[in-house]
Amino acid sequence: MEDCIRNKIKKLSTSEKIMLVEDIWDSVAEENKTFELSAAQKKELDRRLKSFKKNPKSARSWEEIKSDFFGK
Repeated sequence: MEDCIRNKIKKLSTSEKIMLVEDIWDSVAEENKTFELSAAQKKELDRRLKSFKKNPKSARSWEEIKSDFFGK
C-alpha cells in the first residue's frame, strides 16, 4: 500500500477507520459474492442463534448497536 494512503488512514478517527474497514469488507464480499465460513465461525453462529432463540428479548438491533458505538 502506498505511504500516502497509509498516512491518510492514520489521520482518521477510530470511528472513521472502522467505517472504512466496513466499506472495504462490503466491497470484498460483493466482488466475491460468496465466501466460506470456518468451522469455528459456523459454531459461533450456531451458539448465538441458540442463545437468541432461548431469549429473543436479549437481542439488540443493528441500529441500536451502531448508535451506541458511534454515539448517534
